[in-house]
Amino acid sequence: MKGFSYVYILESLGVPDHYYIGLSDDPSARLTKHNQGGVSHTAKHRPWEIKTATAFRERSRAAAFEAYLKSPSGRAFAKKR
Repeated sequence: MKGFSYVYILESLGVPDHYYIGLSDDPSARLTKHNQGGVSHTAKHRPWEIKTATAFRERSRAAAFEAYLKSPSGRAFAKKR
C-alpha cells in the first residue's frame, strides 16, 4: 500500500535460523534486491523470503520499531513471535 513504511523480517532459505531486519516503503521490491545480491549484508545468505512485514503510517515509528527489533530485547521478542 502506498503511504506506508514497512519493517520486515527476512528469513534465509539457504542458512537455517538466519534472519535480517529491514525498513522499506516497498518490501517486495526490496526482497527482490536482497535476492539478486544487491545488498552486501544479505548477499551470501540467499535466497530470502519475507517472514513478517509490519506497516506504519509514520516512517519515524517504523524506524523506531526497526531499531527495537535489532536490539537484544527486540530480537527475543521477534524470535518468540
